[in-house]
Amino acid sequence: MVLKSSRPAPARLVAIGDLHGDLDAARRVLRLAGAIDAKDAWIGGKLVVVQTGDAVDRGDDDRAILDLLERLKGEAVKTGGEVIAMSGNHEIMNASFDFRYVTPAAFAKFGDVAPKSPESAAALANLDGTQRGRAAAFAPGGPYAAMIARRPVMYRVGDTMFVHGGILPKHVTFGIDRINDETRAWLLGEQSTAPRAVSAEDGPLWTRMYSAAPGREECAMLNETLGMLGAKRMVMGHTVQRNGINPACDAKAWRIDVGMSKFYSGPIQALAIEGRYGDGVERALTRRCAQAQNAPSGSAGSAFDEGQTTYVVPIECRHAFVSSLRS
Repeated sequence: MVLKSSRPAPARLVAIGDLHGDLDAARRVLRLAGAIDAKDAWIGGKLVVVQTGDAVDRGDDDRAILDLLERLKGEAVKTGGEVIAMSGNHEIMNASFDFRYVTPAAFAKFGDVAPKSPESAAALANLDGTQRGRAAAFAPGGPYAAMIARRPVMYRVGDTMFVHGGILPKHVTFGIDRINDETRAWLLGEQSTAPRAVSAEDGPLWTRMYSAAPGREECAMLNETLGMLGAKRMVMGHTVQRNGINPACDAKAWRIDVGMSKFYSGPIQALAIEGRYGDGVERALTRRCAQAQNAPSGSAGSAFDEGQTTYVVPIECRHAFVSSLRS
């Protein structure tokens, strides 16, 4: 299936799960990936980073994380790389003024954002005064809603589909690009209501079909979905994996939300999908982990051997854990 929301597979691809308002965790995982240096500048070269949404809520630093990812998008392009920041259910909740998971400090950090018009100000009048800045930022047509509008709900890189929750056959039938386009139009204030797909319990941002405890029926649905898309695997966040990044459904589903934010106290871990290295996998990834913890640099990944095999590798910084899967 040809998708507008896609790009070819790069030599190096790293996926990062939910960040939930923890800037320190965001910086550490980006360093682990070899994407940024100690000053948060892009050093990834042609690396492609996918962040699968839920950068916001539960922590105090979500505005800083959104801004960091947006800046890195511009820096990465200049060196032939790319940062693909995606939307999660919590980004959409904020655009819908569902602020249940926003901390007081996170509200305060949007205090300088004003409504763009008297009509917008009137729409926010019933909110608590501490919430109005954030509401102005995330309201459809607001500056941070416009930022999120550039972040797809679903995206394909090479033969890998990325999504926050999961993609079901009916989402493919309805249209991946259509859902992305309709969500973008709503966030930009071009249509009055959010698409049902981004608020439905079984929508791509909310379903836990593959990320919780998939059985035979769920895995069969995943196989059907991947077959419709012509993809080999699906990578998703949304459901915290207490044992770290792990595969399901014969390694066709990769669950990458490890709860790395302070709220969950999980490990700093990312998923590497690479098609150009061989015997030096564990040695190189262990070295990269040490760099992320001790002395971030731009050399991460340079030790990989050339090869024809694609590996899907979870990287866990606490224990330098590495496992690989041939595909």
